[in-house]
Amino acid sequence: MTNAAGGLSVVELASVTGSAAGFRAFLHGLPGVDQVGAEQRAAMLATRSIKTTAKAWGIDLAIRMVDLTTLEGADTPGKVRALCAKGRRPDPADPDCPSVAAICVYPAMVPTAAESLKGSGIHLASVATAFPSGQAPLPVKLADTRAAVAAGADEIDMVLNRGDFLSGRYLAVFDEIVAVKEAGGDAHLKVILETGELATYDNVRRAAWLAMLAGADFIKTSTGKVSPAATLPVTLVMLEAVRDFRASTGRTVGVKPAGGIRTTKDALRYLVLVNETVGDDWLRPDRFRFGASTLLNDLLLQRSKLATGRYSGPDYVTLD
Repeated sequence: MTNAAGGLSVVELASVTGSAAGFRAFLHGLPGVDQVGAEQRAAMLATRSIKTTAKAWGIDLAIRMVDLTTLEGADTPGKVRALCAKGRRPDPADPDCPSVAAICVYPAMVPTAAESLKGSGIHLASVATAFPSGQAPLPVKLADTRAAVAAGADEIDMVLNRGDFLSGRYLAVFDEIVAVKEAGGDAHLKVILETGELATYDNVRRAAWLAMLAGADFIKTSTGKVSPAATLPVTLVMLEAVRDFRASTGRTVGVKPAGGIRTTKDALRYLVLVNETVGDDWLRPDRFRFGASTLLNDLLLQRSKLATGRYSGPDYVTLD
């Protein structure tokens, strides 16, 4: 089997990580990203018009894709319990409104969230590995991961070591992801690239491939703590990476844009991007997620508008 990144077989893909020089040569041998082309295509797809029936379907799908998130120093058990209740029943007045995909919290809040989500089928994600900076020794990052999983997290959102990546120490970054994946056991691993710090689309593509080769189940744009966070062009580059990676290896990896996605219009634009880039095979919560804290409220307001023909007041949704 060959791949669009340079014609390597699956066996050869596994062997590129055997040396620092070989891994660097592979990553820098990936095709360069056409910056103008990527931005123009993302802008063009953003103009697509979504009609009423498709819009209703898209809103419900987007709700099912939300990782409802609170990652603040002022988080309390009460706030987390309220967030979990909202994730389970986003619209208490409408039992047909779907639940969210996951609740995402700091490791210290995982026990509270685990108790609140028991029996719901909603995933529990926890940021780990010294989120958001990633600036901690590897043993601390691994302990952080193990503690979150032991407390009930079934998804771990780890941060890429951008310092090592931008210094060209690709094999060190790879080894760290492999170690975190092992520490997390059966938990799904999302690797946050923090694309706002990677500077170029070429770096985004390299980081995506590095994370996927190391075993990432998802690649995620951002922590939400750095600007710019998620953008349509950078998500396009990541979607193309997971598409090419599956063509090369047969393994499917998900994508999670996070940070700055606040409106239904934004969410629908991302769904169009997914459909046009990787196909409807990725239009499902186990392959595409939104990392968001405020997006859900707008989705609920727009959903109510479609059902009733009028906008509900601001008290229709809770302020998280």
